[in-house]
Amino acid sequence: MFRILANDGIDPIGKELLEKAGFQVDTTHIPQDQLSEGLKNYDGITVRSATKVRKELIDACPNIKLIGRGGVGMDNIDVDYARSKGLAVVNTPAASSLSVAELVFAHLFTGIRFLQDSNRKMPVEGNTKFNDLKKAYAKGIELRGKKIGIIGFGRIGRETAKVALGLGMEVLAYDLFEIPNELEVIIGTDIRVNCPIKVVSVEQLIKESDFISLHVPFSEKPILGQKEFESMKNGVGVVNCSRGGTIDEDALIQALNSGKLAFAGLDVFDNEPSPRQDLLTHPKVSLTPHIGASTNEAQERIGTELANLIIDFFKSVK
Repeated sequence: MFRILANDGIDPIGKELLEKAGFQVDTTHIPQDQLSEGLKNYDGITVRSATKVRKELIDACPNIKLIGRGGVGMDNIDVDYARSKGLAVVNTPAASSLSVAELVFAHLFTGIRFLQDSNRKMPVEGNTKFNDLKKAYAKGIELRGKKIGIIGFGRIGRETAKVALGLGMEVLAYDLFEIPNELEVIIGTDIRVNCPIKVVSVEQLIKESDFISLHVPFSEKPILGQKEFESMKNGVGVVNCSRGGTIDEDALIQALNSGKLAFAGLDVFDNEPSPRQDLLTHPKVSLTPHIGASTNEAQERIGTELANLIIDFFKSVK
């Protein structure tokens, strides 16, 4: 019997699939500093974003045959090193795409209607300064007809584009890899329409977009910094549901304070799990604690896909 440690949890459907296939699945979390010892009792480990599987842990646990990541990015895993040691490293890149895309628009709708600030002030001032607040939040805008620039046009970027197209937005797309000139958008339950997108340079995207959404892996250098903010139109909204570190947070605060940016929507931060306080309290920032993939539907898809990948791999090594 193969033993799997789901150190950051796994959806019950995925756990059930594995157990029916004869695996023992443990979901009791082992702290990072105890993993090198605790993991020696397992044949594989699944993680999300919290647990890190680095070279030292891989070397300490030669019994491990597989590392599974429930989600897209594998920044918390030394993938190349693990594979060089003969380990299988798998993830579920498609399962959470729609959930992340919908969160992007939760932040966009929040920003254009000042909900992040309204939700803070209404409970404490709503019964005494109602008309003042009504006036303060009276200059919202609509998304329809606006340009959204999507930096990173992989699975999540494309799902974000589909939502934008369905709302009547114009999509500007940039990626290092080839991008299609149109996407199929599902309207209702069964109406399918091919909609055009405009492929541009990152410089043109930054210059022309009304809103910018990041969908890139971790990078050593921020994608958006002071130079990029200065190139934007006044009043742009920026959303980051990709990775912390892809926006220069000092430059972001400066752009928000100067009025260059109308708002930012952040699901990820440089210093997770301890984001900087001036971002957490900023009236122009909509905040979520890295929950892009955290919907019931996405977790079911992730659990199912991850379980099947694990089952298929261990069948091949018997």
